[in-house]
This record gives sequence, structure tokens and C-alpha cells, in this order.
Amino acid sequence: MTTSNQTHDLIPVRRALLSVSDKTDLVTIGQGLHDAGVELVSTGGTRTALQAHGLSVRDVSELTGFAPMMDGRVKTLHPAVHGGLLALRDNDEHMSAAADHGIAMIDLVYINLYPFEATIASGADFETCVENIDIGGPAMLRAAAKNYGWVACCTSAENVRKVLVAMAKNNGQVPLSMRKNLSAAAYARTARYDAAIAHWYSTQTGNEPPAQITLSGGLQQSLRYGENPHQRAGFYTTGENRPGIASARQVQGKELSYNNLNDTDAAFELVCEFDPQTHAAMAIIKHANPCGMAIASNAIDAYDKALACDTTSAFGGVVATNRRIDAALAKRITSIFTEVVIAPNADAEALAVFATKPNLRLLLTGTLADPNAPGRTIKTVAGGFLMQDRDNGRIEKNDLRTVTKLTPSDAQMDDLLFAWRVAKHVKSNTIVYAKDGATLGIGAGQMSRVDAARIAAIKADDAARNAGLSAPDIKGCVAASDAFFPFADGLLQAASAGATAIIQPGGSMRDDEVIAAANEAGLAMVFTGMRHFRH
Repeated sequence: MTTSNQTHDLIPVRRALLSVSDKTDLVTIGQGLHDAGVELVSTGGTRTALQAHGLSVRDVSELTGFAPMMDGRVKTLHPAVHGGLLALRDNDEHMSAAADHGIAMIDLVYINLYPFEATIASGADFETCVENIDIGGPAMLRAAAKNYGWVACCTSAENVRKVLVAMAKNNGQVPLSMRKNLSAAAYARTARYDAAIAHWYSTQTGNEPPAQITLSGGLQQSLRYGENPHQRAGFYTTGENRPGIASARQVQGKELSYNNLNDTDAAFELVCEFDPQTHAAMAIIKHANPCGMAIASNAIDAYDKALACDTTSAFGGVVATNRRIDAALAKRITSIFTEVVIAPNADAEALAVFATKPNLRLLLTGTLADPNAPGRTIKTVAGGFLMQDRDNGRIEKNDLRTVTKLTPSDAQMDDLLFAWRVAKHVKSNTIVYAKDGATLGIGAGQMSRVDAARIAAIKADDAARNAGLSAPDIKGCVAASDAFFPFADGLLQAASAGATAIIQPGGSMRDDEVIAAANEAGLAMVFTGMRHFRH
């Protein structure tokens, strides 16, 4: 097979094929190419839109000799198109074959693909999603990108505008360095497109886990650094239709850092566990763990209760709420140094308050994420990654099984469920003490559950003393354990700290011993049958 070395620097653009789903700026682009002396070839709606503005456009069927068929599924999948994209212009055999078959060269393509990602994000039905899988578009992009030596391959209006600027500087020609960059961008776009299709299909077939998985994301933000200054980092979005940091609008504040993004995601996911129609929820996060979390009938009370759990750690933290922020709440939040605030919305008066703290990052999501929605999470390991379903497990009151002689009161039961939902969002091992819809002490990320119970009690004692209480506020609280107690020692540590009711998954080989210890200590205990490890 004879090939070209493809080292030609400047190549002229004489003919362009345009076929776009998103027609934003299409007419301006078409006019720019026309004014540069480029012949326009197009398909269907793209051609109609260009002709409506007086531009001369050849239909692709004039090149192929075939009208579009099968509801437009087949129109560009033809040698006359792909030959014009793939032919090496300095290869005599290629050019002879093109001449024999009447194949015209195509020097530029501008193709944006059927909106598959937007279609699945809209919640469309299966058949509609399938119909929005582009076939001809990716094929043409890949062909043009492969032949970067002779073709400028554009996947966005911005790409074409850059090409037009280069043509104006180079007598209608495009430099090799630009064509290489366009080629790389085209392959990245088709790879992401295919990855989105493959990922979506894997969720539709019921085959879990998929035999192969492809990850793809678009760079949303270049970050100054990662967790530490010596680590490079970027924030990539996958197109998942889930309200949160990826979809939020940053109203004000400094650029979000890697750690800001991680903490803000943790904060927002936690408050989304609570129905805003029932309770105002406020979470204060530090290093991806809640240092305070509370619910109340109004947001200010919820914030004050969350802050009281750990006033020291809250300094420089991330605050999340499940309700619209008003001016009173904004004033309360900004009374201490806060790095980030995330909420569904904020009224104009609240925005004015936040504006007095210009470095504070304010993110508005428009809505809440569904804690029950399916999804996947991914964690890298050396040589690969771990993928799992998002932890959307949810326990309601009717799911709980009382295993002790004492049955929790209604008030205790409400606190147990509250503490359980908080524990789901704390690094394991964790113990959460709570009372009256507020966390009192949180022991996060400990190697020993006994230590988690002890640290949570220390935090609760510190918070009580900071509040000027003569006795620790932890007495009479409930405790949540994200996983079962393997021995009774962790439970007894919680009891000695003041807990009177316990919620835990159960399932230990020593459940009988733990239940007996709870009965002897006068505790009420319920089993969930579900654990919430979070590593």
C-alpha cells in the first residue's frame, strides 16, 4: 500500500462539507467560508438553513448520485464522500482512483453530532435515544481526522472560526499544526460520544457489570493544582444528568479548587437526602466529611444546630442547604469564614449579602439531586479502576427491625433515621451521635469502630463546652453506626458516652452478644439490614 508522509504544511481549502445538528452560528460560518471562495456541500436541514440565507450550497446527493434513503439514515455513507475525505492528494494511485470514479476532494468538514447526550439527559425513551445515535457523522469525522495531512476536521463552530482566521492569514490555506490539533479534537469527540453510548447501553441491558467500560469526560475547568500544589488536575464532566457541582452556576467567588469541588459535592449530596418540603437541611463539610449536619423547620435554626456540632472545624468549610437561601440565612452563613456555599437557589437580597464577601464561592444548582436515582461511582487503583453502583440505598421507618427489649420512641426513631442518613455520607468507620435532628458528635474515618465512637464523644463534649453547657449535650442521644458492631465494645462505648438508642446494619457473627449487651445497658437498638461503607 502506497502512503503519503503527510508533511505538507499549508493546504488550501476549496470545498467544505457541512452537516450539523446544532445550527448555532451556522449561517455566519457558511458565509465566512463562501466569502473565502470555498464551495459548500451540505445535507438536509443544514443545506436548507444555508440556502435560506442566500448561500449557494450543493447537496451531498450531487456528489454521491444517491438521494438520502431510509429516513435519512443513509446519505453520506458512500465512497464519493469518504473517498473525498480519505484520499492522499500526493498519492498517484489514490488520485487516479478518484478521477476514475468522479470523486471530488473535500478539504474541510464541519460536523457536530446528533444530540445523543442531551437526549438521554432529557429522560427520553429507549427508541428515541437509539434514533439519536449518529452513524454517518462519526464516520466522516474519523475519516477526515485520519487524513489530517489534507483535511481540516472541525467538530465545533469555534473550530471553524479558527480555521477561517488561519485561512485569512495564509492566503486561504490551513497550517499542519492546526490540522493536527483539529484531528486530535475530533478523535476525542468521537471517543466521548461512543463512550456515552456504550455507558448508556450498559445501563439498559441489565448485564452487570459490563464486560468492558469506556470512560470519557470533557474538560470543564483546568484547576491550579490537585489535592496538593505539586499535583496537576482538571475537572471533567461526563454528561450525567445529575444536579450538583457539574451543573451548578457559580455566581461569584474565586476559582474552585480540587478540594473545594470534592467537598462541595459531598455537602450537596448529603443535603439532598432530605426533602425540602419537610425539613430545611444544612450541612457543613470539611475534608469531605460533615463536621455538622441538622434539619429544622427553618434554615437558620438548621444552620445554627449544624454549626453547634463543631464550631472550630466549620471555619473555612463548605455549607450546603436543600432550600432557597434568603438574606437572613446568607447573613448567618457569612458571619464566619466560609469557603463555598451551594444551594438550589438564592434570592436577590441573599445575593447582595454574599457579594460583600467576594472571595466566597456561591454555587446555585437550580434543583436537588435525587438520592434514589441510579448511577455509578468510580475510583482509580493502580492499573485500573473500581466501578460500583452509586449508594442510593435508603431505609425508611418500616424497614427497621427492633432487636432489643426496649423499643425506640417515635422521637428516637426520627433521630435514628436522621443519624443513619448522615452516617451514609461520612467516611468509614463512623459513629454519628444525634439528637433533635442535629448531629452532636461525628467520628469519621477511623480504623476501629471503638475509636470512632470515642472520637465522636470527644467532639460532642467539646461542642457542649464551647456552647457553655455544664454537662455534655450528648446524654440521651442516639447513635448510628455505618456497619455492624463486630463486638459489643463499640456499642458499649456509645452507651457510656450517653447514647440511649442505636441504629446499625446487623449481620455480625456476634449479633447475639451485641444485642445482649444492649439489653443489659438499657439501650434500644434497631437493625437496618443495610450498611453504608464509604471509603
